[in-house]
Amino acid sequence: MKAQRLYKSVADSLLAVIDSGQFKVGDRLPAERDLAAQYKVSRPTMREAVIALEIAGRVEVRKGSGVYVIEQEHSGVKSLDLDVGPFELTEARMLIEGEAAGLAATLISEDEIAELETIIEKMKRENESDDGEELADKAFHMLIARATRNGAIETIIEDLWTLRDRSELTQTMYETVRMVGVKPSIDEHIAIFEALKAKDPIKARAAMRTHLSRVIDTMFEATEIEAFEAVKRRVSEDRKRFKLLLKTG
Repeated sequence: MKAQRLYKSVADSLLAVIDSGQFKVGDRLPAERDLAAQYKVSRPTMREAVIALEIAGRVEVRKGSGVYVIEQEHSGVKSLDLDVGPFELTEARMLIEGEAAGLAATLISEDEIAELETIIEKMKRENESDDGEELADKAFHMLIARATRNGAIETIIEDLWTLRDRSELTQTMYETVRMVGVKPSIDEHIAIFEALKAKDPIKARAAMRTHLSRVIDTMFEATEIEAFEAVKRRVSEDRKRFKLLLKTG
């Protein structure tokens, strides 16, 4: 399997197994951990592959239960190549934006520091809104890219954000994260801001890497949180129903 679009290679292989009839409509696929071991990939990559199959209308992820093969509703075959996956993309951002933050710490101006502080306030207001916009988050990261005084670095980071916004797979993952109430961390952005303000490249690099590493963790945890919350809701409903039966029995 090629490193590039690894999730697609896995999704294609899994789809071939489904189309062969090994898994029929209504069948539950093996657990994510087992599939990841079978295809010799990480669980994040397997999760990207499953999301790609879900977007294509070939499987359904039933929270708290598993992944099930479903009847293909649309005619024709939808491509499983949905641009770069969210985990791979964020890993690239962590490496590149980490170094950019370190460089920016040595070159950033006082006016840009003040602008970053204003952006953080906008980020706080966006987090209080339910419209899902994260414009301040992007503005924060792009200002740091600009502060490197390196046009190539700025272009690369802007391209990574364009990929983030264009990729259906990545947007689906971010929407999942937002659905469970996870929003850009103000504290993590403040830590980056404080390191830049102190003109400390080591701390700025570390703070950025910590932030984007946590984004990866959050994306992975969010899907598991959904499953856990679904189980909790179902258990709660069962308890209520059981209590009602006791009262009426």
